[in-house]
Amino acid sequence: MNLPILHFPSFPLKIKKNQASFQIFDRIRKKWVALTPEEWVRQHLIWYLVDYKHCPESLIQVEYAFQTQNKWLRVDVAVFSNNFEPLLLCECKSPTVKLSTKNLSQLAMYNIAYQSAVILLSNGMEHYCMFFDDQWKFLSEIPDYEKLKQLSNRLY
Repeated sequence: MNLPILHFPSFPLKIKKNQASFQIFDRIRKKWVALTPEEWVRQHLIWYLVDYKHCPESLIQVEYAFQTQNKWLRVDVAVFSNNFEPLLLCECKSPTVKLSTKNLSQLAMYNIAYQSAVILLSNGMEHYCMFFDDQWKFLSEIPDYEKLKQLSNRLY
């Protein structure tokens, strides 16, 4: 499988071939999952959040499903506080998908249910991180866990 080099540091990702397909080990879910282009981005993001942004593994949910207005939605990666308050919601796209305002709008709509202060959209090549403070503002980088807690404006 020929996967692109992403704009993340290199990580010791575990990949195996299972019959005719490839799988990658998800360190959060503790299981092998199908290695799709989107999963390639998701796993890099998870490693980045844990190893570089110091997000506790125990406070990260992958493919986190929730219900809003009688409709089930799924966020690719969610980072929570110790009180299970959402700090960061992430949507991952394939590296070949051009990120757009439509993608950001989708993530912002997901956020109506959670009201996380920070959202992140990534295709592995580009990362759009936004903070809500009366209106959405772009951040120059993905915040670390302590900064996420500060931005959330909640007490822990």
